[in-house]
Amino acid sequence: MLCQPASTPFNRREWLRVGGLGALGLSLPSVLKAKPKLAGKDTSFGRAKSCILLFLSGGPPQHETFDPKPDAPLEIRGDIKSIATSVPGVHFSEVLPRTARLAHRMSVIRSMTTGINAHSTSGAFMLTGYEPLSKAENVPAGGNDWPSIAAAVGALKPSKRSPLSSVVLPEWIENNGHIVWPGQNGGFMGSAWHPQMIKCDPSAQRLRIEGMSLAEGMTEMRFSERGSLLRQLDTRFRAAVANAHIDETDAMHQRAFDLIHSEASRAALEIEREPAAMRDRYGRGKFGQSVLLARRLIEAGTRLVQVNWAREPEDQNAGSPLWDTHQRNAQRVREVLAPQFDQAYAALIEDLQSRGLLDETLIVVMGEFGRSPTINKSGGRDHWGNVFSVALAGAGVPGGQIIGASDKIGGYPEDRPVRPPELAATLFHLLGIQPNHEFLDPIQRPRLVTDSGVPLREIVGI
Repeated sequence: MLCQPASTPFNRREWLRVGGLGALGLSLPSVLKAKPKLAGKDTSFGRAKSCILLFLSGGPPQHETFDPKPDAPLEIRGDIKSIATSVPGVHFSEVLPRTARLAHRMSVIRSMTTGINAHSTSGAFMLTGYEPLSKAENVPAGGNDWPSIAAAVGALKPSKRSPLSSVVLPEWIENNGHIVWPGQNGGFMGSAWHPQMIKCDPSAQRLRIEGMSLAEGMTEMRFSERGSLLRQLDTRFRAAVANAHIDETDAMHQRAFDLIHSEASRAALEIEREPAAMRDRYGRGKFGQSVLLARRLIEAGTRLVQVNWAREPEDQNAGSPLWDTHQRNAQRVREVLAPQFDQAYAALIEDLQSRGLLDETLIVVMGEFGRSPTINKSGGRDHWGNVFSVALAGAGVPGGQIIGASDKIGGYPEDRPVRPPELAATLFHLLGIQPNHEFLDPIQRPRLVTDSGVPLREIVGI
């Protein structure tokens, strides 16, 4: 079944302009390719060999993380104080002491904005760089969704060392009621573009992932023989039947076969090989161990690993699942959320540095939006897409830098607003994918990998 048209990087006026250019003999592909390229000497393009994207599902509060407002009234600043960081004049929340000591390695965007207050659609905007058609909550994933950044990186910049080019773990992001967000997979590009979902609990005593290990009694030789026979049968079947869905299914089967056959990739998933001290260093919870597993996968050649903040049994309470702190914001951030993030994030940066991998690994911390500047009657903060914070580190990202600013109450951008297309373009650029890269969708329409996004000059330096 062919995909229906999805949103494009052109508005109505631009489509009319393109139509007029057609009369002059200029096709749409030629117009797309003619988009201006970045000027100046480029030393940052492709600087990141890999990327770890930490997605703090639910919406982390900017006030209690990277953008505290110590001079604001109590109903704005909250009970959590700010602390100095390793960068003079820059303060983070006091619940991020380890992270504060590494601020000289980070660039923090304090003026990120989507303008959307719905988890799923603001999340889709952040995860794809394309503004969704609907801004409503609980919009389910569908076949017309724009491909995620993770999907595009895996498809357009596949790994040469691992069958796992792009991985998402330990679970999909979903709203209450198990409504999976749009913008997390290959979307209209189909399953061949899907990142590999590794649904697991890395904090368990022994990590087991369905479909990624040999069955009991199956030897490597027998497995290889079965793979060879399967390919022979598949070749004959293809000669008789031509179908795009068969091509997608075959690609997925081949990826699974390659993974099981790849000793290095299989070993990367065996997190129990890590010394106990290293596992303790990241934190023994699901998030900390997921971040450690991401480092192992990157080390084995995976291009991008997206770690989603996972739901825990206690998240089933009515008020504050994940980072969605509608109730008891300060208490939950201080006691549950920030300690896990702070420990794992600092451990990741220091671990990559000690292994000589930090200069080639981009680390991105973001959520779907932030939290409201005012504290509600339940002591919580509500959905807020008007302004929030994103942090980048590694891969030559300038350290000790604050990009943009929110206003005095942390409610709206005051300087240098940054939108998801710019962030997506920055990630693609650093990973060696031109932000104006053109690809063809399943019905051969030209698409651009970003929605007219231009990389942040403060990050890429051009």
